[in-house]
Amino acid sequence: MSSSSANDAEALRRNRILSSKLYFDVSPSKVPLIYSASYDIEFLGIEKLHPFDSSKWGRICGFLVSFGILDKKCVVEPLEASKDDLLVVHSESYLNTLKQSSKVAMIVEVPPVALIPNCLVQQKVLFPFRKQVGGTILAAKLAKERGWAINMGGGFHHCSAQKGGGFCAYADISLCIHFAFVRLNISRVMIIDLDAHQGNGHEMDFAYDSRVYILDMYNPGIYPLDYEARNYINQKVEVKSGTVTEEYLQKLDEALEVAGHRFNPELVIYNAGTDILEGDPLGRLEISPEGIALRDEKVFRFAREKNIPIVMLTSGGYMKSSAGVIADSIVNLSKKCLIETSGAPKST
Repeated sequence: MSSSSANDAEALRRNRILSSKLYFDVSPSKVPLIYSASYDIEFLGIEKLHPFDSSKWGRICGFLVSFGILDKKCVVEPLEASKDDLLVVHSESYLNTLKQSSKVAMIVEVPPVALIPNCLVQQKVLFPFRKQVGGTILAAKLAKERGWAINMGGGFHHCSAQKGGGFCAYADISLCIHFAFVRLNISRVMIIDLDAHQGNGHEMDFAYDSRVYILDMYNPGIYPLDYEARNYINQKVEVKSGTVTEEYLQKLDEALEVAGHRFNPELVIYNAGTDILEGDPLGRLEISPEGIALRDEKVFRFAREKNIPIVMLTSGGYMKSSAGVIADSIVNLSKKCLIETSGAPKST
């Protein structure tokens, strides 16, 4: 690409970001926890053909409300990412492939989706994803204003500008960062990706971008086995199948210390997949629920001690127990005063 056409593409991207409606002012009475009932995917039981719990996002919210940690009225509802928003990162040709149900079926790894009319696939599968993308993008604005934000969904770290996969149809992390560059005047972002799977999507998108530092702690023996993308990880921490809680947390402590010395971010994007949980069929690690709460606490403490805004995304997790584990972790963050939610936990 010539320098003039590169400049034109950058100007177009900037204009799309500046004209987007995804950043909007949020009332101070709201808590920077982002969720919409539209996140949850339900369609003739087909969602049960994938190990991902596609009602996880709503169940996390339900737990937090029942624990007394969250008032439903205080949750922030995002807007759906429009085509123009998605074109900030994605090509028109990639978005056009999503008009083929067979292509979406491959990305979400549910073959029967190929047989469903695309208008229904858009409504029942891709619309929930686009709402979650809107949530991830908005989360950066809220984090800059409040110090932290949690999108109950998002974390589609296998999707890059040109390619979806692994239940990830849109590159919400890449989109969030590009919006932050333009709208928040930020120029240094650290991605801390602690999902069990390698975050190959954002790694490809920021392969040659020194503004983004990627710490990825993943199981090297499982999907996506993307060896090209591994070349673009700034700090690679490989945790093999069967790794237990104590060893995992020790490696995380060491990794965060190194990352803090190497890079000084203005924003942290924390991809907090719970597929590291013991018994998860895809992650194949052996981290206890308490270990996950400690992991999240360590990452939030890392950001808080350096006064860096942090966005947390829930990403992968392939057991029904994931929603409860995430909710318990958020309660722990609140108890440790690393986040401020609307209510105090009920005494037991």
